[in-house]
Amino acid sequence: MIEIALFQPDIAPNAATVMRMCACFGLKVRVIEPAGFTWNDSMLRRAGMDYLAQAEVIRDASWEAFRTATAGRRLVLMSTRAALPFTDFAFAPDDIILMGRESAGVPDHVHDAADARLLIPMRKGLRSLNVAMACAMVTGEALRQLRMFPQ
Repeated sequence: MIEIALFQPDIAPNAATVMRMCACFGLKVRVIEPAGFTWNDSMLRRAGMDYLAQAEVIRDASWEAFRTATAGRRLVLMSTRAALPFTDFAFAPDDIILMGRESAGVPDHVHDAADARLLIPMRKGLRSLNVAMACAMVTGEALRQLRMFPQ
């Protein structure tokens, strides 16, 4: 089953929104620490509501711990620096979709470690979508391609 990974997320409501989505679709979400918020943050609870209790969240202590825990799986990075649109990519059932930090994306060593780098095409002059919205778009496409939406 695909998984979602959040690289050092900055904004609690965005992380909670992704966790809520993952709970609804039965997907694991990995949070690569350090996060830019505390886990008892009221904004996390507010956005995640009671869905957080249903989400399978794995907290990886570092990028290195994440790489060790997910060795052998394909890492698919969403990046504004990518060239391949996510709609032209063939997702696989064991992919990990990696979302970067809201404030800075991912550092070069993380970008370089990705097996695939995908872009959400947008109008020129606009930088990016909200990370939770972008994650939902790409996750929806992956689940559609793989016919893995819950029944």
